[in-house]
Amino acid sequence: MAKELAEGDSAPDFELMTDGGGRTHLADLRSKSAVIYFYPKDDTSGCTAEAIAFNALRAKFAAAGTAVIGVSPDSAASHDKFKRKHDLTIALAADPGRSAIEAYGVWKEKSMYGRKYFGVERSTFLIDRNGRVAKVWRKVKVAGHAEEVLAAAKAL
Repeated sequence: MAKELAEGDSAPDFELMTDGGGRTHLADLRSKSAVIYFYPKDDTSGCTAEAIAFNALRAKFAAAGTAVIGVSPDSAASHDKFKRKHDLTIALAADPGRSAIEAYGVWKEKSMYGRKYFGVERSTFLIDRNGRVAKVWRKVKVAGHAEEVLAAAKAL
């Protein structure tokens, strides 16, 4: 298990498959800031609401020079279906091997109805233009989150 990333830490690089058969590589984003948001599963209620909220603000993130990438353990094919169903245009990266998920320390023991299991803790990382973690949100509550992240991105 990787140590928890803190503000000021160097952001772990990753290269992941994306929806539409593409690839995303954190090093390719160094000229801009980036929001990397980790979510548990495509097409579940909280994850859908979060994706729709980030998608609705995509032009404002772009105007702030900030890329937005959602990451989950789902496959790229699952992301394609999820994006089509909800008319999403933000990038979604597939991490079924959990390389980025574990590097960012968001693979956690969770509990539901008394049953313990491992899964993605909904978390967001704002990465500055120098590849450093500028801000971290853990155990994210979806309502108002994308707006809060946008405000932080504009302040970079």
